[in-house]
Amino acid sequence: MFRIVSRCSQTGARLGVLETAHGAFRTPVFMPVGTRGTVKAMTQEELEQIGFPIILGNTYHLYLRPGHDVIQRAGGLHSFIGWNGAILTDSGGFQVFSLRQIRRIGEDGVLFRSYIDGSEHLFTPERVVEVQLALGADVIMAFDECPPYPTTHDYACESAQRTHAWAVRCLKAYHELLARPHSNPAPALFGIVQGSVYRDLREESCDFISSMPFAGIAVGGVSVGEPKEKMLEVMDWTFHRLPDEKPRYLMGVGTPVDLLEAVERGADVFDCVLPTRLGRNGSAYTTYGRINIKNSAFREDAGPIDPECRCATCRRYSAAYIRHLYMCGEILAAVLLTRHNLHFYHKLMEGIREAIRLDRFPAFKADFLARYEQGDGQDVGADARSRGMG
Repeated sequence: MFRIVSRCSQTGARLGVLETAHGAFRTPVFMPVGTRGTVKAMTQEELEQIGFPIILGNTYHLYLRPGHDVIQRAGGLHSFIGWNGAILTDSGGFQVFSLRQIRRIGEDGVLFRSYIDGSEHLFTPERVVEVQLALGADVIMAFDECPPYPTTHDYACESAQRTHAWAVRCLKAYHELLARPHSNPAPALFGIVQGSVYRDLREESCDFISSMPFAGIAVGGVSVGEPKEKMLEVMDWTFHRLPDEKPRYLMGVGTPVDLLEAVERGADVFDCVLPTRLGRNGSAYTTYGRINIKNSAFREDAGPIDPECRCATCRRYSAAYIRHLYMCGEILAAVLLTRHNLHFYHKLMEGIREAIRLDRFPAFKADFLARYEQGDGQDVGADARSRGMG
């Protein structure tokens, strides 16, 4: 299912191939977030044109609406949404645990109320696996508890132990359910490491989850409000302790700089809402940092939002026009900015993979950051962008 093709001789970065029932693709790879079966402001055709081989769907949201049974009768999530690539489904743990006012945690699972109609539901490890199998994803996740930040060591320990117990139950349910007649190819089941920002808990969780026969391992509970240096510490504590032969998924991360730091430490798979969410809110990632299209400096800027980008947005539309669309509340602004941001992430990952193949990842990272951080990573104006071009 996963094999390593090349390694960086100076860092932990690795180039791999992840095989699924809907195609094989190279890692490190970024997955656009399609929570409810759609990557917001994008069509499946546009995602394919950019080149994404895999997207993410969310068990919690699809379970509530339209219902996993509806999707199963439609032939599975791929058929239901018209997507030909691979799909990974998050277990819904993060969503359930973020709804603190309408859920109750117990050893058996989580009782929660639907944010749609207030109806009561119980997510157990067994139920979550059952729902994901019905959705027909290529990669599914074990049910875990994602503790908030900040949290005490005692609660983080209790939460990690609960995640470990649920991991055992998820594996058992997975094998029992696969033993029954089913139409979808067997998905890969990934376990999840937790432990908040506590080194002893993270290392214990790494060892426990690594001892189990999961197809891959995710690191969860990061990018939940902790300082950047804490997130980097968690990466340092975890990735080197995980099995070398299994894919490593860093959940919910992150900015372009975060991706480079994680790849350097040995991460293989990523997802994050930032490129789509920021696109809808008027921000774009560029070669010279993040820009805010609302900035008046773009009012008469006839050039593209990123002069070095060759995406469909930058080849055809000016920054001034996109600003005009955004200021008028036109839907097309979200479409154009989202398409650009996703293209930016995809090209970044392509560059990372090629740099690892050529054993020049540190040089690639340094070159990228030297230009990107000219704008300090955010909100550079048109004048700074032009100076960055020299």
